[in-house]
Amino acid sequence: MPEGDTIYRSAAALRAALLGKPVRQFTAHRLVGHAPKVGAVTEWVESKGKHLEIGWDDGVVLHTHMRMTGSWHLYRHGEIWRKSPSQARVVIESDTWEAVCFNAPVVDTYRAEISQWHPGMGRLGPDLCRADADLAVCVGRSARYCDPLRPLADVLLDQRVACGVGNVFKSEVLWACLVHPQTPVGALDSEQLMFLFAAASRMLRNNIDIVNRVTYDRSPTGLAVYGRHNKPCLRCGDTIAVARHGEHARATFWCPGCQVRLGPPTVELPDAPRRSDRWFGPAATVGR
Repeated sequence: MPEGDTIYRSAAALRAALLGKPVRQFTAHRLVGHAPKVGAVTEWVESKGKHLEIGWDDGVVLHTHMRMTGSWHLYRHGEIWRKSPSQARVVIESDTWEAVCFNAPVVDTYRAEISQWHPGMGRLGPDLCRADADLAVCVGRSARYCDPLRPLADVLLDQRVACGVGNVFKSEVLWACLVHPQTPVGALDSEQLMFLFAAASRMLRNNIDIVNRVTYDRSPTGLAVYGRHNKPCLRCGDTIAVARHGEHARATFWCPGCQVRLGPPTVELPDAPRRSDRWFGPAATVGR
């Protein structure tokens, strides 16, 4: 499943292949909006979370949202595609390359002179894959868009709060920070939320230039908890648990033995711990 680091790498590859090159053919059978003209030159390619956009000098901007299934591939002319042509949502051909978007649930275009970003993009939070992501904005958005009782496992996936974190990094960040996934967002103060988003940003940026994700270098798979249901925790030895929750019933992996800080509330929100408690602990440096 694509996450922010994957889309970031895709955008970098598309920039290298398409920037400054004219479109020789553009195919998108179910496109919502106008297609770029043949001969239009690619001026920019940007990613934000699971969104990827391509802009041309004729003012057309292609917006794609990967969600759980979408991906961008690059092929030289004549190279065999790794997926079926029936799964292609967009094909952009230059003199040398074919850029193919497979299985993206959202593919549309808009005019650059009307809006710098697609209207739906304007509601997105900072992209945690970027070194200049404003984490204070993420903290503010977590209060603006989320009920105080909403679990952190859901908040981390909310792209209105911050872009880039998917199901894998959600579980890995919470494990690294020793936080129970059902901890309500309202139980954390601003400093603690800032620390959590900083850990997520660090993990994402550390994985931008590698294909196989690594969040914990002592794990044979590179991951500390994700996909390790019923296996021993690499930190405390307890058994990794998994549960599905939230609007889309996404799986969360965590360790009941050491992810005990600020667990799920019973009746009222627990008091936020004092700063001197240092409740995130040394494990929060994982992925640095």
